[in-house]
Amino acid sequence: MPLYALRHGATPTGGFRGRLDDELTAEGWAQMHAGLTDAPAWQAIVSSPLKRCRLFAEQLASQLDLPLTLDEQLRELDFGQWEGRSASDLLADPAQADALSRFWQDPYQHPPSGGENLHAFEQRVMDAWQRHSQIAHQHTVLLVCHAGVIRQLLRLAKREPRSALMQAMVEHGSLHAIPLFAPHSH
Repeated sequence: MPLYALRHGATPTGGFRGRLDDELTAEGWAQMHAGLTDAPAWQAIVSSPLKRCRLFAEQLASQLDLPLTLDEQLRELDFGQWEGRSASDLLADPAQADALSRFWQDPYQHPPSGGENLHAFEQRVMDAWQRHSQIAHQHTVLLVCHAGVIRQLLRLAKREPRSALMQAMVEHGSLHAIPLFAPHSH
């Protein structure tokens, strides 16, 4: 049985939002509800503590009368100096355009300035995965989290190289079935 991951919906402002704690817009709420249209019956919900995930997870857990666990390790990557800035803003800034391009090509070698190390990010996502995948062997678990976390889980499940991290499409409100896998890296 896979573990499922739902990306949060749209927030009032775009751009890199790792540690910023935005709430969802009405569109964001609708995206998340739409993402669960053909979803299985959940038995447990685990969420990032950030509002754009947590508020929806709390509402869903209450509505379905399910246990909810908040997990700090499911937070998005910390984008450091890029927090709150859009890609187009960074590309227009000569001091940042090259750094952003290098990040998209190889985020492990070129993390955002002042941001989280990608090896540390991978390890914390793997630590969360190990805990929650144990539960998923017997229960249908929904993770409510962020694009970076979902990309990392998909990459690890497919045993893709680290260079493939940025290739997965993870839209707002999208639901992803992640097959259970033994943790590894690379």
